[in-house]
Amino acid sequence: RILEVLDWIEHFKELGINAIYFGPIFESVSHGYDTTDYYQTDSRLGSKEDFKKVFTALHENGIRVIVDGVFNHVGRKFFAFLDVQKNLEQSDYKDWFCNLNFSWQSPLGDSFSYENWHGAAELVKLNLRNPAVCEHLLGAVGMWMDELGIDGLRLDAADCVDREFFKRLHSFTKGKREDFWLMGEIIHGDYRVWANDEMLDSVTNYECWKGIYSSHNDKNYFEIAYSLKRQFGQGGLYENLCLYNFLDNHDVNRIGSLLKQRENLKNAYTLLYMMPGIPSIYYGSEWGIEGVKGQGMDADLPLRPKLDLEEMCAQETDLPAHIRELAKIRKESDAVKYGAYDEVLVRNKQFVFARRSGEQYKVIALNLTDHAETLHFSYQGKEYEVLLEAYTSKIME
Repeated sequence: RILEVLDWIEHFKELGINAIYFGPIFESVSHGYDTTDYYQTDSRLGSKEDFKKVFTALHENGIRVIVDGVFNHVGRKFFAFLDVQKNLEQSDYKDWFCNLNFSWQSPLGDSFSYENWHGAAELVKLNLRNPAVCEHLLGAVGMWMDELGIDGLRLDAADCVDREFFKRLHSFTKGKREDFWLMGEIIHGDYRVWANDEMLDSVTNYECWKGIYSSHNDKNYFEIAYSLKRQFGQGGLYENLCLYNFLDNHDVNRIGSLLKQRENLKNAYTLLYMMPGIPSIYYGSEWGIEGVKGQGMDADLPLRPKLDLEEMCAQETDLPAHIRELAKIRKESDAVKYGAYDEVLVRNKQFVFARRSGEQYKVIALNLTDHAETLHFSYQGKEYEVLLEAYTSKIME
């Protein structure tokens, strides 16, 4: 339940965490993405007072709070959908949902059909062109901002959401708090469509997620180097965006399982923290835990286990210490947080890049082989000779 988060705060701080993104915590009946009430916290996790207690404690410890905004669809027990089931064409809420057809049956036996999310009949698509729906959702966002003090939203299935709604959401939230953060879940496409001055601040960087683990598995740093240069190099597509970067999340296999050689875990985290954008850790992966997505209704359960903090901290792994050091370097360096990206040297099994802001810069060198390598390169008029041990990285001035 949500109050258990209180026990983890010191661990978060030790890792250098300054924000937490919670999965869906609106009232629901299943996995959380089948919302039944946007104005209530998920009673399975705790009361609204419990959430306030946790969020207040996080804020007091310098940690901001982001929650999952599931606005593309609702669950079948959402009040407006229940009214449609009862009153059919006479329902005052028949225009709250997309493509209702009272001449067809739904896969779940309703005497009408409706649009859903990617064939999941339990997730009913909202009509975000309906002003009443928008007002209902924005009212809920306002409540979460005012009563619980949330600092941002992660927008689920952002590619499916009406873009005009995102513009309204942007205007509404920024009008209340200029620093309120909006991040969208986007897998494919041009990220600039959603991340711009009118809509969202950031989106998920799935391109580099794939590039990081694949480069290590194929022993081919050219893949991630290509993506980083394409996205963030001079004149890059997303040179002026701050994307949300990750090695794993609640929808994909754990990085501890994605990598063929676990020795590459540290280098993967070095890339995550030193590349442009916002680094994020999926809970538990700071210890390199494993998890592979399954099949059927419970496919995601292996990715979302309950963890005991004391048991996790007792594990013999130095990965958390490596992450703590990366977080410290990032926190103290404007070049890493905000600077330009420069490609320096790319080989199949070695990679060097730099982050630069004014006169300040950091040079990052990585080696994914099982033996030591000495690299020679120049940057900013300085000659480097760097010895990299097997499966290690170095961060230099």
